[in-house]
Order: sequence, then structure tokens, then C-alpha cells
Amino acid sequence: MKKILNLAWRNIWRNKRRTLITAASVFFAVLFSSSMKSLQKGAWNEMIKNVTSLHIGYAQIHAKGFWEERSINTSLEESLIKEQLEEIQTEGLIDYLPRIESFALASSGEKSSAVLVVGADLEKEHKLGQLENRMVEGSLLSSNEHGVILAEGLAKKLNLGLQDSLILSSIGYHASSAIDLYPIKGIVSFNNPELNKQFCYLDIKTAQTFYGAEGMLTGIVLNVENNNVLESIVTNLRSKLDSEKYDVMDWMEMMPDLMQAKNLDAAGSLLVLGILYIIITFGIFGTLLMMTRERQYEFGVLTAIGMKKQLLAFSVWLEILFMGFVGAIAGIVGSIPIVQYFVSNPIDMTKFSQDAANTYEKFGFHPVFPMSFDINIFIGQALIVFLICTVLAIYPILVIRSLKPIQAMRK
Repeated sequence: MKKILNLAWRNIWRNKRRTLITAASVFFAVLFSSSMKSLQKGAWNEMIKNVTSLHIGYAQIHAKGFWEERSINTSLEESLIKEQLEEIQTEGLIDYLPRIESFALASSGEKSSAVLVVGADLEKEHKLGQLENRMVEGSLLSSNEHGVILAEGLAKKLNLGLQDSLILSSIGYHASSAIDLYPIKGIVSFNNPELNKQFCYLDIKTAQTFYGAEGMLTGIVLNVENNNVLESIVTNLRSKLDSEKYDVMDWMEMMPDLMQAKNLDAAGSLLVLGILYIIITFGIFGTLLMMTRERQYEFGVLTAIGMKKQLLAFSVWLEILFMGFVGAIAGIVGSIPIVQYFVSNPIDMTKFSQDAANTYEKFGFHPVFPMSFDINIFIGQALIVFLICTVLAIYPILVIRSLKPIQAMRK
């Protein structure tokens, strides 16, 4: 085996020019595809992280039918659901975050805007999404504190600052009137443009009083260790809670549009990568045609002196594999520092074009795109090259199997 490996390795360097051209085409394909997939995965991971950590969490528990209606009247009894959850042991679950959420009209002077009011325990919210670290001004609300925290984009829209007053008006629990005046105690900045334009926080007790829904929750957010344990946690809670009263939903169920957009983007990138690898496949196949044609005499001599065709075919397959892997490994080595650089220094579209940045923001994307350093991406490229080389090796193997030594040496 060692001799065959040495023979195959030496053979690919007999024609250095052809080997380097083939390896270079694989190199650029792997470099481009690894960088492209790392950027795509990093951008989507960042967006999903922003949405799940700041708003919906990895999963939520609602009263049956709440997510379809989004009505404050479809609420949970806080004491009852907490009592049931205390009895359930769930591995990988960090904490439950009670919330009461509903829409309201925020007004200041002649300016007004529709907002999403989130009544929450802000200390627990900080553990989920590092809320305190996102504060631009002010501080988090303490328990029962009468005040509001505004998203930075909303504060700019209403031309408000710290200690200014904001009027919130809405329809409360069971159509009660909800209106009150709140001092602005803090301003927080979100990466997600949509959240940054419409979010405001109240302490959960203050929000329950505002909506006339004392002792009620619209949902409970699950703070879990990571996405890997999410499925088991959701399955466990669904089996323990009454399905007639409660819905346990993960973020993929709550945001199907985001998942569809992600899948569509993935399909588009697969199409681009497919075209790229088809081009590479034809390039390698052209090399194989020339190599097989040029070495007919060599193959004839080797089989004539007693070398088995199976062993010869194996040697040629190794040559093709070596050429592919020289390019693939070079591409991986070349792409690693590029990916690592953009992991630490995300691509900021605002530095290139404000119009492009505004376009991304309209679709709910923060115009900063980090790459994701995932070793599986690089391994995947090597496996693709291995598959292409293995399939293309069928041609010279078939030629060798049907080879007639005397005729080959005459050619």
C-alpha cells in the first residue's frame, strides 16, 4: 500500500503544470464556498440570536390559542402556571421568564407611535439577553418601579430622552381602559432594527396594573442553555402540561416566516455552490481526459508486465484524489484566516453604503454581518471534493478495465 501511495503521489507531479491548474481551481472553489457559507451561517445565527435572546426566547408557554389571537384576554393565571412549572424537573432549562405583552399607543406632545409594551422581570430579562449591557442611558427598572424603558429608535422617533414623560394608552384586560403617564428611566439599543423602533419595557407588576390584568400573564419565556437541548425541553413540557389549556412553542414555530426566509436563502446559496462545483467538476474531468489519453502507453506497459488492473485503477484514483485534496486543503488553509478575521471584525454595511444598510434594516436585518467559524463547513468542502473525485475516477477506471495492453502500447 505504501508503494502505491508513493507512486500515485509522484505521478501527479510528473506534470506539475496540469496538477497546479487543477488544484488551483479546487482551491478557489473551496475558498469561495467556505467563506460564503461561513458568512451566511454567521449572519443568520446573529439574527436568530438577536430575536430569540431579546424578544421571543428559544421557546414560550402561552394560553391555548394566544399566539394566533395575540389578545391580552387570552392569558395565563400567574399563580396557577407557576405552581405547575415548579413541579416539573427539566434538564437544560435555566429559568422561566414571566411576561405580559400587548400593543399600545405611545404619545409625547404631537408625536405618537404604536409600540409593543413588554411587562417583565427585567433582572431575569438581563440574564436572557444581556439587557443591562445594551443600555444607552439610565438603568433597569426595579421591582414595582413606575417608569418605562424605551428602545433607542423609538426614543429618537418621539424625540424623547431620559426623564422625559411618555403617555401610554391601550385597551386593557376585558376591554378595560388603559392609560397612564410614565417617566423614561432608561434607553436601550437593540441590534434588530424592528425591535429598536417599537419596544418599550415596564416592570411586570406595573404592566399588569396598567392593563388591569393583575395576576395574569400573556406568556412565559424559556431561558435554556442552548439550542441543542431545546427539543427535549419542549417535548418534556408538552407531555407534562395540559394541552387543552397551554401551548408550548419553540422559536421555529413562532417565527415560520424567518425559517422560510432562512431556508430560501440556503436554497439560493446551494444553487450558487452547485454551479461552482459543476464548473470545477468539468475542469477536473478535462484533466482526467488528457491524463488518461496521454498515459495509454504507460497503462499498457504496466498491465503487460503483470500489474493487476484493479491495482492500477486504484493508483489512478489516488492520483485524482491527491490532486483534489491538494487544492481542498490549500483552500481550507487559505479560508481559515479570512473567516477568523471576519468573526472578530464583522462586515458593517453602513461603512460601504448607507442605502444598502437602510435596505437591510427595512427587512429587519441588522446591517452588520459576522462570519461563523464552524469546522464542519471546512470538513464539508473536503467531503464534496472527495465525492467529486470519486465519481470522476469512474472514467479512467473503466478505461483501464477495458484496456488491451498490446493495442494501448501501439497507440
